[in-house]
Amino acid sequence: MNVDQSYNGKPVKIIGSFLSPYVRKTLVVMDIKGIAYQIDPIIAFMGNDEFTRISPVRRIPVLIDDEVTLSDSTIVCEYLEDRYPSPAVYPKSPADRAQARWLEEYADTRMQEVLMVHYFNNQILNPMLWNEAPDTTILDRATNEEIPQVLDYLEGEVPADGYFFDEISIADISIASFFRNQQFIGFKIDTNLWPKTAAFIDRVLEHDGFKKLHPYEEAIASAMPIEHRDALQAVGCPLTPDTLGTDTPRRGWMVYK
Repeated sequence: MNVDQSYNGKPVKIIGSFLSPYVRKTLVVMDIKGIAYQIDPIIAFMGNDEFTRISPVRRIPVLIDDEVTLSDSTIVCEYLEDRYPSPAVYPKSPADRAQARWLEEYADTRMQEVLMVHYFNNQILNPMLWNEAPDTTILDRATNEEIPQVLDYLEGEVPADGYFFDEISIADISIASFFRNQQFIGFKIDTNLWPKTAAFIDRVLEHDGFKKLHPYEEAIASAMPIEHRDALQAVGCPLTPDTLGTDTPRRGWMVYK
């Protein structure tokens, strides 16, 4: 793989948790492009006032390099593509590029709402942070209606083999990133109902960019947020020397994407 020669080798700073699909998407893109990073592994709910200053709608990831400070994974990944265009993670043709951006947007909005807010956060994050019992009405609707709708759509879109656009792209990465979270709570795609989607997700998650994150994800999967830095340090994660995290969560109106 030819890494873009404009990269100076200096680690980029990333703010955001390894368990965020949006952070995962960004880190996989960076791995493909050969960009080193240091990470402040906070969840957005635990960000302090300085985090709010640099990410006004409290979104993760935040990227800080020698030129810019950016939040929102789509903006970050487009910036990385513009600055380090090789290897590319967006298709070349205008039509394919637009389709890839649509699939990324579908993942970042509808899949986020269903797979994360209604399903994962409802069962894991809300009890952990806010001591709130899962909302069974929302969970039942997600399980029986919304997730099947998402899978029905994907089954008609994903390729039977390989990736959407020959080489792995932002479309593949964005979609698979959300299903990685579901693996931590035992969710499996029914291969009888959605065989193409199940095979596609397995195939994309086998990419080295995803597999390299497994030790870090697994180190914090069952830990409280305030324990994440220590757990990651123990497995050799490239941490920033300081953090924008706090010990007390605060709610935000737009913490993901």
